[in-house]
Amino acid sequence: MPTEEIYDRAGFGAPAGAGKRPAVVVVDLTRGFTEPAYPTGADLTGVVAATTELVDAARFAGAPVVFTAIAYTAAEADGDGVAWLRKAPGLRALREGSEEVAIDPRLPREDTDHLVVKKGASAFFGTSLAAHLTALGCDTAIVCGATTSGCVRATAVDAVQSGFAVLVPADCAGDRARGPHDAALFDIHAKYGDVVSLDHAVAYLRALVPAPPRRTTRPSGGARPAGQTHRSAPTRAWEGGNP
Repeated sequence: MPTEEIYDRAGFGAPAGAGKRPAVVVVDLTRGFTEPAYPTGADLTGVVAATTELVDAARFAGAPVVFTAIAYTAAEADGDGVAWLRKAPGLRALREGSEEVAIDPRLPREDTDHLVVKKGASAFFGTSLAAHLTALGCDTAIVCGATTSGCVRATAVDAVQSGFAVLVPADCAGDRARGPHDAALFDIHAKYGDVVSLDHAVAYLRALVPAPPRRTTRPSGGARPAGQTHRSAPTRAWEGGNP
Protein backbone atom coordinates (compact mmCIF):
# COMPACT_ATOMS: atom_id res chain seq x y z
CA MET A 1 0.00 0.00 0.00
CA PRO A 2 1.45 3.43 -0.92
CA THR A 3 2.64 5.59 1.97
CA GLU A 4 0.02 8.27 1.31
CA GLU A 5 -2.79 5.72 1.48
CA ILE A 6 -1.44 4.31 4.75
CA TYR A 7 -1.36 7.77 6.31
CA ASP A 8 -4.82 8.65 4.98
CA ARG A 9 -6.22 5.44 6.45
CA ALA A 10 -4.64 6.28 9.80
CA GLY A 11 -6.24 9.72 9.77
CA PHE A 12 -3.13 11.85 9.30
CA GLY A 13 -2.64 14.89 7.09
CA ALA A 14 -5.84 16.85 7.70
CA PRO A 15 -5.44 20.59 7.07
CA ALA A 16 -4.94 22.37 10.38
CA GLY A 17 -5.30 25.94 9.14
CA ALA A 18 -3.92 29.06 10.77
CA GLY A 19 -5.09 31.75 13.15
CA LYS A 20 -5.22 35.52 12.86
CA ARG A 21 -2.14 36.47 14.87
CA PRO A 22 0.96 34.76 13.46
CA ALA A 23 4.63 35.13 14.22
CA VAL A 24 7.45 34.13 11.91
CA VAL A 25 10.08 31.97 13.61
CA VAL A 26 13.32 31.93 11.60
CA VAL A 27 15.21 28.89 12.85
CA ASP A 28 19.01 28.87 12.79
CA LEU A 29 19.68 30.68 9.53
CA THR A 30 23.13 31.46 10.85
CA ARG A 31 26.27 31.48 8.75
CA GLY A 32 27.31 28.08 10.10
CA PHE A 33 24.23 26.60 8.42
CA THR A 34 23.69 28.83 5.38
CA GLU A 35 27.24 28.98 4.00
CA PRO A 36 28.98 25.90 2.55
CA ALA A 37 32.40 27.12 3.67
CA TYR A 38 31.58 25.93 7.19
CA PRO A 39 31.58 22.18 7.92
CA THR A 40 28.05 22.34 9.38
CA GLY A 41 26.75 24.46 6.49
CA ALA A 42 25.29 24.15 3.02
CA ASP A 43 24.48 26.63 0.27
CA LEU A 44 21.08 27.88 1.43
CA THR A 45 21.05 31.00 -0.76
CA GLY A 46 17.59 30.18 -2.08
CA VAL A 47 16.22 29.58 1.41
CA VAL A 48 17.63 32.90 2.62
CA ALA A 49 16.05 34.73 -0.34
CA ALA A 50 12.66 33.07 0.22
CA THR A 51 12.80 33.77 3.95
CA THR A 52 13.57 37.41 3.22
CA GLU A 53 10.35 37.62 1.21
CA LEU A 54 8.46 35.95 4.04
CA VAL A 55 9.89 38.33 6.65
CA ASP A 56 9.05 41.35 4.49
CA ALA A 57 5.45 40.13 4.30
CA ALA A 58 5.39 39.73 8.08
CA ARG A 59 6.62 43.30 8.52
CA PHE A 60 3.85 44.52 6.20
CA ALA A 61 1.28 42.66 8.31
CA GLY A 62 2.74 43.85 11.59
CA ALA A 63 3.49 40.29 12.66
CA PRO A 64 6.44 39.61 15.01
CA VAL A 65 9.61 38.02 13.67
CA VAL A 66 11.77 35.85 15.92
CA PHE A 67 15.25 34.61 15.00
CA THR A 68 17.00 31.68 16.66
CA ALA A 69 20.62 30.56 16.85
CA ILE A 70 22.46 27.62 18.38
CA ALA A 71 25.46 28.82 20.38
CA TYR A 72 27.58 27.06 22.99
CA THR A 73 29.95 28.39 25.59
CA ALA A 74 33.52 27.14 25.51
CA ALA A 75 32.76 24.91 28.49
CA GLU A 76 29.78 23.37 26.70
CA ALA A 77 31.57 22.97 23.37
CA ASP A 78 34.68 21.42 24.90
CA GLY A 79 33.00 19.44 27.67
CA ASP A 80 30.77 16.42 27.91
CA GLY A 81 27.72 17.99 29.52
CA VAL A 82 25.63 18.44 26.34
CA ALA A 83 24.51 14.98 25.25
CA TRP A 84 23.57 16.16 21.75
CA LEU A 85 27.20 17.13 21.05
CA ARG A 86 28.28 13.53 21.60
CA LYS A 87 25.95 12.51 18.76
CA ALA A 88 26.65 15.53 16.55
CA PRO A 89 30.21 16.66 17.39
CA GLY A 90 30.32 18.93 14.35
CA LEU A 91 28.04 21.32 16.25
CA ARG A 92 30.86 22.00 18.73
CA ALA A 93 32.04 24.64 16.25
CA LEU A 94 28.94 26.73 17.00
CA ARG A 95 30.57 28.76 19.77
CA GLU A 96 29.33 31.99 21.27
CA GLY A 97 30.84 34.99 19.48
CA SER A 98 31.99 33.03 16.44
CA GLU A 99 31.10 33.80 12.83
CA GLU A 100 29.25 30.49 12.62
CA VAL A 101 26.52 31.63 15.04
CA ALA A 102 25.94 35.05 13.45
CA ILE A 103 22.57 35.49 11.73
CA ASP A 104 23.08 35.43 7.96
CA PRO A 105 23.68 39.10 7.04
CA ARG A 106 21.52 38.78 3.92
CA LEU A 107 18.42 38.47 6.11
CA PRO A 108 16.44 41.63 6.99
CA ARG A 109 16.86 41.33 10.75
CA GLU A 110 16.00 44.40 12.81
CA ASP A 111 17.06 45.44 16.30
CA THR A 112 13.48 45.02 17.52
CA ASP A 113 13.37 41.34 16.50
CA HIS A 114 13.57 38.86 19.36
CA LEU A 115 16.59 36.52 19.32
CA VAL A 116 16.39 33.09 20.94
CA VAL A 117 19.74 31.46 21.72
CA LYS A 118 19.28 27.74 22.19
CA LYS A 119 21.28 24.63 23.01
CA GLY A 120 19.05 21.97 21.43
CA ALA A 121 17.11 21.36 18.26
CA SER A 122 13.75 22.91 19.17
CA ALA A 123 13.47 26.68 19.50
CA PHE A 124 10.98 26.05 22.33
CA PHE A 125 12.98 23.61 24.47
CA GLY A 126 14.64 25.36 27.41
CA THR A 127 13.85 28.85 26.04
CA SER A 128 11.31 31.62 26.63
CA LEU A 129 9.88 31.40 23.10
CA ALA A 130 6.44 30.01 24.04
CA ALA A 131 5.98 32.63 26.75
CA HIS A 132 7.15 35.38 24.39
CA LEU A 133 4.69 34.42 21.65
CA THR A 134 1.88 34.06 24.16
CA ALA A 135 2.62 37.49 25.60
CA LEU A 136 2.37 38.94 22.09
CA GLY A 137 -1.02 37.30 21.60
CA CYS A 138 0.17 34.99 18.83
CA ASP A 139 -1.84 31.93 17.86
CA THR A 140 0.20 30.72 14.87
CA ALA A 141 3.89 29.98 14.27
CA ILE A 142 5.19 30.23 10.72
CA VAL A 143 8.33 28.12 11.04
CA CYS A 144 11.19 28.32 8.55
CA GLY A 145 14.96 27.96 8.47
CA ALA A 146 17.49 25.16 8.88
CA THR A 147 17.75 22.36 8.96
CA THR A 148 14.43 20.93 7.82
CA SER A 149 15.04 17.48 9.27
CA GLY A 150 16.53 18.80 12.50
CA CYS A 151 15.73 22.10 14.13
CA VAL A 152 12.83 23.10 11.84
CA ARG A 153 11.00 19.83 12.42
CA ALA A 154 11.72 19.88 16.17
CA THR A 155 10.45 23.46 16.41
CA ALA A 156 7.29 22.61 14.47
CA VAL A 157 6.60 19.66 16.80
CA ASP A 158 7.03 21.75 19.94
CA ALA A 159 5.05 24.65 18.47
CA VAL A 160 1.93 22.54 17.97
CA GLN A 161 2.47 20.89 21.37
CA SER A 162 2.58 24.40 22.86
CA GLY A 163 -0.83 25.21 21.36
CA PHE A 164 0.16 27.12 18.23
CA ALA A 165 -1.07 26.42 14.73
CA VAL A 166 1.92 25.67 12.49
CA LEU A 167 2.70 26.68 8.93
CA VAL A 168 5.96 25.70 7.22
CA PRO A 169 6.62 27.37 3.85
CA ALA A 170 8.59 24.69 2.00
CA ASP A 171 10.75 27.16 0.05
CA CYS A 172 11.86 28.73 3.34
CA ALA A 173 13.30 25.52 4.79
CA GLY A 174 16.61 23.91 3.83
CA ASP A 175 18.80 20.96 4.64
CA ARG A 176 22.16 19.47 3.72
CA ALA A 177 20.60 16.71 1.63
CA ARG A 178 17.36 16.35 -0.31
CA GLY A 179 16.24 13.05 1.22
CA PRO A 180 16.04 14.21 4.85
CA HIS A 181 14.48 17.51 3.71
CA ASP A 182 11.66 15.81 1.81
CA ALA A 183 11.06 13.25 4.56
CA ALA A 184 10.84 15.95 7.22
CA LEU A 185 8.36 18.04 5.23
CA PHE A 186 6.22 14.93 4.66
CA ASP A 187 6.27 14.15 8.38
CA ILE A 188 5.46 17.72 9.44
CA HIS A 189 2.55 17.94 7.00
CA ALA A 190 1.19 14.57 8.09
CA LYS A 191 1.26 15.16 11.84
CA TYR A 192 2.18 18.62 13.07
CA GLY A 193 1.31 21.49 10.74
CA ASP A 194 0.55 22.57 7.20
CA VAL A 195 3.43 22.63 4.73
CA VAL A 196 2.56 25.36 2.25
CA SER A 197 4.14 27.30 -0.60
CA LEU A 198 5.86 30.62 -0.05
CA ASP A 199 3.13 32.31 -2.12
CA HIS A 200 0.47 30.84 0.18
CA ALA A 201 2.26 32.08 3.31
CA VAL A 202 2.80 35.58 1.87
CA ALA A 203 -0.85 35.80 0.76
CA TYR A 204 -1.96 34.70 4.23
CA LEU A 205 0.12 37.44 5.87
CA ARG A 206 -0.99 40.13 3.45
CA ALA A 207 -4.64 39.18 3.93
CA LEU A 208 -4.32 40.15 7.60
CA VAL A 209 -3.96 43.80 6.64
CA PRO A 210 -7.42 45.41 6.49
CA ALA A 211 -8.40 47.28 3.36
CA PRO A 212 -8.58 51.07 3.74
CA PRO A 213 -12.11 52.41 4.22
CA ARG A 214 -13.95 53.72 1.22
CA ARG A 215 -13.95 57.44 0.70
CA THR A 216 -17.35 59.04 0.80
CA THR A 217 -18.30 62.11 -1.17
CA ARG A 218 -18.51 65.15 1.07
CA PRO A 219 -21.45 67.53 0.85
CA SER A 220 -20.83 70.76 -1.05
CA GLY A 221 -18.74 73.26 0.83
CA GLY A 222 -16.42 70.57 2.22
CA ALA A 223 -18.42 70.00 5.40
CA ARG A 224 -18.68 66.50 6.80
CA PRO A 225 -22.05 64.94 7.60
CA ALA A 226 -23.11 65.32 11.22
CA GLY A 227 -21.34 62.85 13.50
CA GLN A 228 -18.65 61.95 10.94
CA THR A 229 -15.05 62.33 12.06
CA HIS A 230 -11.80 61.86 10.20
CA ARG A 231 -9.97 58.58 10.73
CA SER A 232 -6.72 57.48 9.15
CA ALA A 233 -6.76 54.24 7.18
CA PRO A 234 -5.18 51.41 9.19
CA THR A 235 -1.94 50.06 7.75
CA ARG A 236 -1.34 47.03 10.01
CA ALA A 237 -3.54 44.17 11.03
CA TRP A 238 -2.25 44.22 14.59
CA GLU A 239 0.80 45.22 16.53
CA GLY A 240 2.16 44.30 19.90
CA GLY A 241 -0.48 41.65 20.39
CA ASN A 242 -3.41 44.07 20.21
CA PRO A 243 -6.04 44.22 17.47
